[in-house]
Amino acid sequence: MTLNFQNYQHPKLNRRQAIQAGAVGLLGLGTNHLHALRAMETTSAKPKIKAKSVIFIFLSGGLSQIDSFDLKPNAPENIRGEFKPIATQTPGITICEHLPMLAARSSKWALLRSLTHRTNDHSLGHLIMMTGRADSPAGFDPSKPKNSDWPSMASIIGNVTKPSNNLPPAIVLPERLVHNSGRVIPGQFGGQMGTRGDPWFIEASPFDSKAYGAFPTYEFDHQQREIKGAKRAFIAPNLSLPESLTNTRLQNRFSLMKNLDKQVSDLETVATVNQFDRFHQGALSLLVDPKVRTCFDVTTAPEKQQERYGKNSFGWSLMMAKNLAEAGVPLIQVNLGNNETWDTHGNAFPHLKEKLLPPTDRGLSALLDDLEESGLLKSTLVVMAGEFGRTPKIFGLPAHYKLPGRDHWGAVQSVFFAGAGIPGGTVVGSSDKNGGFPATEPYTPESFAATIYNSLGIPSDAVWHDATQRPNNIYYGTPIPAFS
Repeated sequence: MTLNFQNYQHPKLNRRQAIQAGAVGLLGLGTNHLHALRAMETTSAKPKIKAKSVIFIFLSGGLSQIDSFDLKPNAPENIRGEFKPIATQTPGITICEHLPMLAARSSKWALLRSLTHRTNDHSLGHLIMMTGRADSPAGFDPSKPKNSDWPSMASIIGNVTKPSNNLPPAIVLPERLVHNSGRVIPGQFGGQMGTRGDPWFIEASPFDSKAYGAFPTYEFDHQQREIKGAKRAFIAPNLSLPESLTNTRLQNRFSLMKNLDKQVSDLETVATVNQFDRFHQGALSLLVDPKVRTCFDVTTAPEKQQERYGKNSFGWSLMMAKNLAEAGVPLIQVNLGNNETWDTHGNAFPHLKEKLLPPTDRGLSALLDDLEESGLLKSTLVVMAGEFGRTPKIFGLPAHYKLPGRDHWGAVQSVFFAGAGIPGGTVVGSSDKNGGFPATEPYTPESFAATIYNSLGIPSDAVWHDATQRPNNIYYGTPIPAFS
């Protein structure tokens, strides 16, 4: 697939297009997922396209760098924690003992151990890492998304790339991120692009305010309370036609649209009309294309394949991401756990050891193997990060947790990279002796985002236009040299 970069322009609908939009409504489809795009004009040369797809794995709550990819065995006991480092396939690189499958595959991945930003707040941290903008937007409200927020990386990529195989160009799965109070986390939407810029969310994982992790096998509660309520199920989106809409009726509705077209006198042939038609047809074919449906139906995949990834919400999500990358979707964001799943304030070590690291180790290892075996790893960038890291010092909150943990820490985190030409067995940057601050080669979220954009071949001077036709930059930093 060749990625064609567009300059986002708010669509101007004439009467004919409005009638077509109404016809889409007859089929139960909204127009907010139909992207009217036009060719972009840039002055700089397009960078080499290294990735046809990016799989962005987001660990909401914040993975502890010291307990995963940047252990400090020589630090004091109240810093180094309970876990021991193990050797990887790459001499000189060690990671947590509870990531043995990834350790055996270190030739396929690289680490950035020095990503840094300024906030320890969950909501702002989410926005910073999902948008690649470390500055807070004017009027930012941590309690809810606003149309003044920066657009997410998924939104930007979704608006400057074309869809493939009748699928949207940016997809987030298996759920949107929601705080355990029920409020929706900012940073994952179109923001200043408006709702038309939102990525497509696959709601396959029902929200539960008291249960976390890779259900059903690894479901847990941070405070070790009994999990009550209905058993959670991973539900692939239903893309089948409703019973009331048979093929005959569908053909009748296509005929109706044609008849309506004939009644419109001003059938000007302009690019925006043709583009609207194309995306309209793509939306319809989501309902009838069996190849598209197979991307999502992971819980009925062969048993051996499910076991390989892990028969849990983490494994199924990563399997779905691989299918979507194979189908040519430019950006797939995979949320491994809803808000606070990785927020290990207390009971950190048993939960990481028993509930969080094992399904991540298995699922991510299977993803890398599957991509490599199918020939896709060379053209698929895999990145994994959270909104921040965790404090070097272990602390306790006995009123809430039986055992200790670590607090929020934006000053440093480890970020995982693989595929799309990333040199495996590589570590970029380092943290200090206690894992609290970057010691060498500090990088910002702006560079993190620029690395992703650059891998897709998005030009450094590319812009998107808001509803008033004002251009907005995409890049706010430079790519990480070792990964670009």
